[in-house]
Amino acid sequence: MKTISQQQVPVQDYRFGGEGIVIIGGPCAVESEDQIHHIARAVAAAGGHVLRGGAFKSRTHPGAFQGLGLPGLHMLRRAADAHGLLVVSEVTDTAQLQSAADLLDIIQVGARHMHNTALLQALGPMDVPVLLKRGFGATIDEWCGAVEYIMEGGNRKVILCERGIRSFETATRFTLDLAAVPVMKQRTGLPVIVDPSHAAGQRDLVAPLALAAIAAGADGLMMETQCHPEEALSDGAQTVTCEDFADIVKRVGTVAEALGRWLAE
Repeated sequence: MKTISQQQVPVQDYRFGGEGIVIIGGPCAVESEDQIHHIARAVAAAGGHVLRGGAFKSRTHPGAFQGLGLPGLHMLRRAADAHGLLVVSEVTDTAQLQSAADLLDIIQVGARHMHNTALLQALGPMDVPVLLKRGFGATIDEWCGAVEYIMEGGNRKVILCERGIRSFETATRFTLDLAAVPVMKQRTGLPVIVDPSHAAGQRDLVAPLALAAIAAGADGLMMETQCHPEEALSDGAQTVTCEDFADIVKRVGTVAEALGRWLAE
């Protein structure tokens, strides 16, 4: 396989794809002003760099919490600014893009929308970093195709995220495909981060999967984090506590140093 030269995606003071590993933490969904401020404070104190939180949620069942919408994005932005963090959140429709671009540092395309070609094409002409998650039923070739839809419009600021694929195994929520990390770096040259939370489906597996991801060459991690995950309106079972997030970040730093890398500064 021909290896493509590695690219870096700058986002404010950080560079995805460099020697520094970028840490993203935050809840599955923004639920209130107090909730997101408490989490932002904990993420920053632990050494995290980017605050995540869903405002537009694509859920399997219509009765599940769908997010707070645009007010949730404003809460996320205020919390991040108050604690010196960047912001990433998902958009699910082209109509949300302009508002999201005004409030976010990185726009996320979630796993359910990796095949949403209208959304991918709309992101092409935009001068905004895009975090493109792999669809849980997508092959490597299909994931690469989604990248092409964005880049065809001129946007080269694409960060990839492996978050587990659906397989015959039921012991975890999804099967984390760590082979995708070096494969996608070779094929695209783009930075690749890993979301161990969605792959695991249970919080006690997040740490070992996170450490394995860094050993496999991941350029960053995205972990669902909440101070009281048992109270979360969505994905509480796979969400680590703020204390565990801090411990994982510390351990990730140790693994990174052993590989000649470091946590982004």
